[in-house]
Amino acid sequence: MNFRYFLFLFLFLFGWSDVSAQEEPNKVKITIFEGTVVAGYVDRGAYLNFLGPNISFTKGKHKVVLGMLPSLRFKEDTSTPKNAPVTPNLGGGVTYIYKKIAFQVPLYYNAKTASKNGHWTIGVGMGYKFK
Repeated sequence: MNFRYFLFLFLFLFGWSDVSAQEEPNKVKITIFEGTVVAGYVDRGAYLNFLGPNISFTKGKHKVVLGMLPSLRFKEDTSTPKNAPVTPNLGGGVTYIYKKIAFQVPLYYNAKTASKNGHWTIGVGMGYKFK
């Protein structure tokens, strides 16, 4: 009886590694940098971002990424005193990648000013996956 339990445990532990070594077609992955560059429009200005830390789901040639977006935002400031036309910004959003083409819906937060409350803005963009 004890030999059967030992054999079952041995096969379970060492047999499992063979099963998990195979690549699954659907997989969820957490990464630090995705290798994708996206340009788009948000809040009457443009942005250029590089997919940062994220969690992604891949199925075949399709990939959905939910993550943070370190970005450069390009926007002319109409108020006085003026901000710089190019500012670093961190956003978050969803990116859909098919083969090497990326479509993105980012969210950025505009901080409170003397005349406006802080609020979230939504944008749209398109980009390219390098790796």
